[in-house]
Amino acid sequence: MSDGGDRVVAAFDFDKTISTRDNVIPFLRAVVGRARLVRALLSISPRLVAAALDDDRRDAAKVALVRRTLTGYDAARMTEVAAEFAHDVQARHLRPDVVERVRWHRDHGHDVVIVSASFKDYVEPIGAELGTSAVLATELAVGDDGRLTGELAGPNVRGAEKVRRLDTWLGARPAFVWAYGDSAGDRELFARADQPIRV
Repeated sequence: MSDGGDRVVAAFDFDKTISTRDNVIPFLRAVVGRARLVRALLSISPRLVAAALDDDRRDAAKVALVRRTLTGYDAARMTEVAAEFAHDVQARHLRPDVVERVRWHRDHGHDVVIVSASFKDYVEPIGAELGTSAVLATELAVGDDGRLTGELAGPNVRGAEKVRRLDTWLGARPAFVWAYGDSAGDRELFARADQPIRV
């Protein structure tokens, strides 16, 4: 435990940790509709679809799916859909026990940070409602024309990237880090934490 003098930070994964489910596919369905999502999934090679189930190759599958669904989509409209999606997730798909743990950390004066491969567009509004200090999540690239390029704006925030993003946010100030997660994508975050907790 912390000696009481250091900053204390609680880093939470989002999908299947704060939320009861994975949210990427439901979000893409909300943005582009079921038919376009299904067409996109069918257009991806079987090897990439299999990669989505293989923890070591999920990033490539996610990038391919984003390219096939969101390229050229109006960014302002996507922000509106993300706000609606965030409201639905908050109303129906949050884990009460983990939300209570977020409150516990906040009540003890700890910084709470969400570190997630889910898209920042909908995680950030939920983080604001939960009173988090920051949301470090996967971002979508927007072109000069105000439309999504179909690329990620930086790496997918999972595995080692979670640690890199958290350490960048922490800066040089020492911190005792709690980490909450549910999957192999949180291994590195657990290894980095002073107090890892598998949800």
